[in-house]
Amino acid sequence: MKYNSVNVIGLGNILYGDEGFGVAALNSFRDSSSFPETVRFIDGGTQGIALLDYIESCDAVIVFDALIPLNYDRRVYVYRNDELPAFIHRKMSSHQMGLSEMLGIARLHGRMPRDIVLIGVPPLVLELNIGLSPELTLLLPEAVQKGFRIVEGWLAEL
Repeated sequence: MKYNSVNVIGLGNILYGDEGFGVAALNSFRDSSSFPETVRFIDGGTQGIALLDYIESCDAVIVFDALIPLNYDRRVYVYRNDELPAFIHRKMSSHQMGLSEMLGIARLHGRMPRDIVLIGVPPLVLELNIGLSPELTLLLPEAVQKGFRIVEGWLAEL
């Protein structure tokens, strides 16, 4: 399968500690990569619906985010395509659109990427504070490495 465009998106609010994990992962991923221009890096922050085009306009997308899976072990989680939780609900405001809603709209538009990967960790500290907790800082390299392996696999298929 050929991938002409890959978007890597980091979600989260860097002002609330571990809530900024996705943005921290994106920055680490971008700063340590040498991928071609077909791989774009998007600091999604808390933009909500403004990110829809970045999901609909690519062949494959990786989303880094702080998330709370049901079993809640503090480790790196990777969900691909049909493995994505049916309802990914983490919004900082009632006016913001979450990832689940954006994927639903992309599906309705018939513009879903061929591959979607969500990489995340459960947050520990969600208080007004810039920077990740020591526990999540330790998980950051593993999350970034998992993202690298996925993108390298996608690019190897070119």
